[in-house]
Amino acid sequence: MRIGFGWDSHAFKPGVPLRIGGLAIEHPEGLAGHSDGDVLLHAITDALLGAVSAGDIGSFFPPGDPRWKNADSAIFLATALEEVATAGYRIVNVDTTLVLAAPKISPLAGELRERVAELLHLKPSDVGIKAKTPEGLNQDHVAIAHAAVLLEPLVKSEDLARLSAAIDSSSEIDDVVKSLVSEAPLGAGLRRKLPAFDTDDLT
Repeated sequence: MRIGFGWDSHAFKPGVPLRIGGLAIEHPEGLAGHSDGDVLLHAITDALLGAVSAGDIGSFFPPGDPRWKNADSAIFLATALEEVATAGYRIVNVDTTLVLAAPKISPLAGELRERVAELLHLKPSDVGIKAKTPEGLNQDHVAIAHAAVLLEPLVKSEDLARLSAAIDSSSEIDDVVKSLVSEAPLGAGLRRKLPAFDTDDLT
């Protein structure tokens, strides 16, 4: 099992749309950033990359690169999922906390949970969305997100035992391997996948 922790912050800015957790939210101000400023998806992306020692979001998507100007942060999250699958892991659960004065997150928590779960190929019950206000921190014009993830190996120890037991028969090995692949959850992979997108197409 492996754990990862991610943290991100963005200041509010007039004249830009607000996106949090992959959702467009009605608010007078959005979050400033080179991409779409989705503070929640950025924190989850860093947590996933950190859990498999793959660096951080800036390693893959430098903020000075014009290709990522106003980019959808779901692209960053998809790359982190690829790194997790390549390392041989899958997500068990994700827990997050948003810290911001406005907008109020509690009325949106259910919809946020559904959207983040969809992006991560998880059940909503495996995603935690919480919100706090920055009382006494003088951060009323900033949104902060914390994220923690738990990963487990794609191939568990009992599965390895099944492979060992079948070592005398190549046909049995094939059957076991096929069963392991078929049991992998949506979005998981046992080997490196093709990129989820072509970065040359992004401007």
